[in-house]
Parts: sequence; C-alpha cells; structure tokens
Amino acid sequence: MFTIPETFIPLLWHFSGLFSARVWMHAQVLVIGAILCPGTRTVSAVLRVMGLSEERNYSKYHRVLSRAVWSARKAGQQLLKLLLDTFLPSGVVVMGIDDTIERRKGKKIHAKGIYRDPVRSSESQVVKVSGLRWLSLMLLVEIPWAQRVWALPFFTALAPSERYHHEQGKVHKTLTDWARQMFKQVRRWIPERTLIFVGDSSFAVLDLLGAANQLAQTFVVSRLRLDAALYEPAPEREPHQMGRPRLKGKRLPTLKDVFNDTQQVWQSLVVPHWYGNTEREIEYLSATAVWYHTGKPTVLLRWVLVRDPKGEFVPQAFLCTAINADPVDILSWFCRRWFVEVTFEEMRAHLGMETQRQWSDLAIERTTPVLLGLFSLVTLMAHHLHSQHPMVLPQTAWYAKSLPTFSDAMACVRRSLWSTRLFSTSTSDKDMQKVPTDILHLWCDLLCYAA
Repeated sequence: MFTIPETFIPLLWHFSGLFSARVWMHAQVLVIGAILCPGTRTVSAVLRVMGLSEERNYSKYHRVLSRAVWSARKAGQQLLKLLLDTFLPSGVVVMGIDDTIERRKGKKIHAKGIYRDPVRSSESQVVKVSGLRWLSLMLLVEIPWAQRVWALPFFTALAPSERYHHEQGKVHKTLTDWARQMFKQVRRWIPERTLIFVGDSSFAVLDLLGAANQLAQTFVVSRLRLDAALYEPAPEREPHQMGRPRLKGKRLPTLKDVFNDTQQVWQSLVVPHWYGNTEREIEYLSATAVWYHTGKPTVLLRWVLVRDPKGEFVPQAFLCTAINADPVDILSWFCRRWFVEVTFEEMRAHLGMETQRQWSDLAIERTTPVLLGLFSLVTLMAHHLHSQHPMVLPQTAWYAKSLPTFSDAMACVRRSLWSTRLFSTSTSDKDMQKVPTDILHLWCDLLCYAA
C-alpha cells in the first residue's frame, strides 16, 4: 500500500472533490505512478512501478480514464488557481497558446488527421505525420528558484481533424475557433485579472482578435504580417451626417514600406530574454492603427516593428490589442511565448508524451491533457519541496549546473516520493545486505533522472 508524502497531501487535496471517493484512490495511484514511471506512460507501466503488477482487478485503473465521471476542464480550472496562488497572486496574467501534434496511428483513433509536423519540418522540407492535434494554454510565469520563465500547461483541448467532423456530421472548428472558446472559458474562471494571450502568427486572425476585444480586460499579442492592410482610425461623424458609420480612415503604408523608409527614427532596446534566453540588442518602431479586411471585425491595435542592428535576422512585426501597452512590454510578453516550445520538448523527454496507448475516445481526450497538467503539478511539488530544503543540483567535473531545470524538479519530486516508501516492502526474511552509500546514491540518481 502506498502513502503520499505529507508535503504533497494539501496540494493533491484540491483535486479530490472532482472524483468520487473510490475513483479518487485510483486516480492518485495513476498520478504518482506517472511521475515515478520512466519510459512509456501506459496504465500497465504505472501499475508496475507502483508495485501493483499482481493486481488482478487492474481494469479499475483503466476505467478512471475511459469511463469514470469527472471533468478534465474543472481539473484545469483548479490547477490554474493553484498556479496563480503560488506564483502570481496579483498583477497581469500572461498566457501562451500553441498547438502540438501527438503522433498516433490506429483505426480506433477517430479524431486523428494528417498534419505538418512542426518538429521535423523545416523551411526547405515539409514532413507530414498522422496524429492528434492538441491546443494548449500555458501560464507564462517566472519560477523564483529557476530564475526564468516557465510555460505551465493547465488547459488543453483536442482539436479533431476536418475529416472527423465531416464523418460526424458536424461543422469543422478551426484552431482559432477553439482558441476563442478557451479565451472565454479562462475569462470566466478569473474575471478580475487582466489577461494577455500570446500566440504565434496562426492566431493573428481578425475573427479571434475581434472576439477577444469583446471580453473585458482581455488582450492578444501575436505576430503581424508586414503586408497587413492598416488604416487610420475612422474620422468622427459630422452632425447630421447620413449613411453608416465608417469603420476605417485613410490607408497607411504597409510595415514593409515603413521598414524601407530611411526617414524613420528607430529606438534602441536591449531585450533580456531573446532566443536562447540571452540578451539581444534590437531597434524598433511602434504606432497604433486599424487592421481591416472586408467582412471581418475591425481591430484597433498597436504594432511594433523590430529590426536587428547587426542584420542577423529579418525584420519582424508584432501586434497587441492593448493599444496603450508599452512596446517594451509587448516584446517582453511575446518573448515568453518561446518557452511554450520548451515545455512541449520537456513533455516528450521526461513525461512520456506520445507514449500513451489509449484507444477509447474519452480516454484519449483525457490522457494528454492530464500529462500536460502533470508538468505543472510537478513544478508545484518541486516548489513546495524547495521552500523547505533548497534543491541540490547534480554537479560533475565537466559541468557545473547553477540553475535547476525541469529534469531537476522531476528528480527532486521522485526522490521525495521514493524516500517516503510508497508501498510496503516488508517480508518475513529479516536478513539484509547493506549497499555502499555512494553506490546507493548513484542508483537513486539514475532512477530519478530516468526519462
């Protein structure tokens, strides 16, 4: 029988109300086992690492994902509340949104489609893959003991393929349709905070930006095309003027023309967290404009045009629907988005994403969001442990590690779980063979850092 360390009991208790008493006991086994389990994150692998390989009624653990009544969406709401209370109790909430492809095959996986694989594709070669598309919202917040921003997933939705929707007789929902619904859901969860959603160019869509403008204190930061049709705001109506109100004013030069204009006065700025979390000197221009397209919502935005004084990267443009935002803040918010890709990579390396093998529709819809949420849960656990005893980092003669990464957080949590004797190993044989301390520590480290 396993026991949970006292440090983690208050943390896990917040999720107990989502399950019945019996299902909650089984759910805890799956959560703890998924943290301890190296390699694949199948239910059988979890039971094996929890010492339940002789459990004959093993199907009850499968039913937690495939049949039990509980809501992954409500679990995401509770997880977001814990993350905000722990890392960001006040201030502006910055969230990253992005999609990822979980490579899966099989006739029983109905929602799969053929997509471009962003991990394996490049500018010169496009790689297509069969799999499931997931859209994930992550809290972009600085972790004090890591001294850098981490992207912490809390809300993930499956975006089925167009073929699946046609087979089901449903109207296909694009990624931006799913993003719009997720924005509204999070706005209902935390109505009192200012929300900044940061996404790549896939989310620079007028329909989505217009929907975000309808929500109170909700803004979007994204890339902007250099050839976007920008206009001045519509002039004020004169008294007794006839006709419909104008939506836009005079056409403005494109950002490409602005970049080529030698009369522009560029401002210098050192961005502390550019690619690779390094400082980078850039030059920028900024102004407000109306982005307009026939038949689409009219969006008032602030654009920021960036160039490299050294000429090492092409000019880039960014938009923010908060027109009064400082350009420095806009660039800072967008730079945080790059940590979303780091989280996806850590998920595949350390939490077995793409190794699960569920076939039922409900289990598929639950497993990947739970695994992504497990990334944030491990971070919360490591934070509680670090507040009691500072995290010890692995050191070698050839590499002195100064700041912890997610692999260190994972190892810290695993070490705490193993040291609490999760399940009984008592036997009638009292003979013991002692292991040298240095060898025991080596085995412990190898086990804790197993991916």
